[in-house]
Amino acid sequence: MAVTIEDLYRNYGILADAKENLSQHKDAYQVILDGVKGGPKEKRLAAQFIPKFFSSFPELADAAINAQLDLCEDEDVSIRRQAIKELPRFATGENIPRVADILTQLLQTDDTAEFNQVNAALISIFKMDAKGTLGGLFSQILQGEDIVRERAIKFLSAKLKTLPEDVMTKEVEEYVFAETKKVMEDVTGEEFVLLMRVVSGLRVLQTVNGRQQLVELVVEQAFLEQALNPADPDTVDRLLQCTRQALPLFSKNVHSTRFVTYFCEHVLPNLSALTSPVAELDIQLEVLKLLAEMSPFCGDMEKLEANLNMLFTKLLEFMPLPPEEVENGENSASEEPKLQFSYVECLLYSFHQLGKKLPDFLLDKVDAERLKDFKIKLQYFARGLQVYIRQLRVALQGKTGDALKTEENKIKVVALKITNNINVLIKDLFHNPPSYKSTVTLSWKPVQKAEAVAPKRPSGEEMGSGASTKKQISPQPRRDARQIYNPPSEQRGGFRGGRGRSFGGRGNRSRGRIY
Repeated sequence: MAVTIEDLYRNYGILADAKENLSQHKDAYQVILDGVKGGPKEKRLAAQFIPKFFSSFPELADAAINAQLDLCEDEDVSIRRQAIKELPRFATGENIPRVADILTQLLQTDDTAEFNQVNAALISIFKMDAKGTLGGLFSQILQGEDIVRERAIKFLSAKLKTLPEDVMTKEVEEYVFAETKKVMEDVTGEEFVLLMRVVSGLRVLQTVNGRQQLVELVVEQAFLEQALNPADPDTVDRLLQCTRQALPLFSKNVHSTRFVTYFCEHVLPNLSALTSPVAELDIQLEVLKLLAEMSPFCGDMEKLEANLNMLFTKLLEFMPLPPEEVENGENSASEEPKLQFSYVECLLYSFHQLGKKLPDFLLDKVDAERLKDFKIKLQYFARGLQVYIRQLRVALQGKTGDALKTEENKIKVVALKITNNINVLIKDLFHNPPSYKSTVTLSWKPVQKAEAVAPKRPSGEEMGSGASTKKQISPQPRRDARQIYNPPSEQRGGFRGGRGRSFGGRGNRSRGRIY
């Protein structure tokens, strides 16, 4: 015989009045559990009554949780929401991981209100027992359906950083890191980025040792012990994503040596053969930018001379020879060679950073013919650079505020930063012996609000426009804020980064009902 509304209220009354003798009324609680088999009204009441007396009947704990779970999967969304709202009341003692596991599976709902309710319920049990809740979440991340895994990872990425220190204790954060390392053994590119966001925000890892552990985690994903297949876009994408994640972790105490070495030994030799994972991405420029940003944090390098030689070779490739002159003094070429400023800025900067470690490289380690070729190209590039800087300064003279925010002027401002940087770096190399003392801020770093274009034309010593002023490089640069513009004289355009290609290995999983 089906349980009615009257049955539910009557047995609720029996339990409510029983007080200290509550556990003696097991039959009354069983009637309430049977309410989940009734109609919509009975189910809504059962969803509220079952958790209220749950703790008084430990022998019926499994039956009670399963009854509530039936309601969480009901066809009526209002019943599901009511049942989900009450789920945290079951989260006591050893039940917490199970309740967290159930709530994690419920993240797969497509109903926005229901999804928000699941999130709220998870947060509430987090505050009861963070480690137990994480046990349920990570259980589903490691074994659940792909949609559940995806949403559980996104939940951790978005919500963990909002929890207070008394919830996210040192022990809890260490547990998060340990479990995340297990998940990292088989991830997609998007999952990797989200999980790195989770662990990078852990307070327990905000030390030199902690940052080093994070770098090691990225190194494992980057496959730096393997040769690069430049024709495989997934392999290239893996390297790009890993490097982007490692970059904010580098500092004077946490070195980028393994990444810089890999780029010099495996990436630069294959630069022109790299297959971009994203159509709009200028893969060569992206690689050179990443190398430039890493190079200040490079420690002692085993094959420093060979790696400097590779950078030197690439510089020669991107710096054109001046066109030959015919008898009347005119150029034989129909047009001037293109000066690829963005590429040269990156290569010069990287060469400058590594050159500090072997300052006699250009004096003793380069044969006379190549050095002569380099000097000719450098002088030709410097002359073209001065012409372009003058043109840019004239174009930007007197412009401030909104006038500098037009797309055309934004490009010119960044082009001026690029050319000023190159100008400073070239001046260092013109010294005899070459100097590596100047400090520049890479052109795509965030623009300071106070920065404005000076209306007067500076002297030759001021051509750096502040670029030669010493400025400490932040160990955690904000890559999301970087601006990517190229001077109009270059052939390549801008790009936007790509994310989310598979890191391989993770197949589809399927499950039945929530349990």
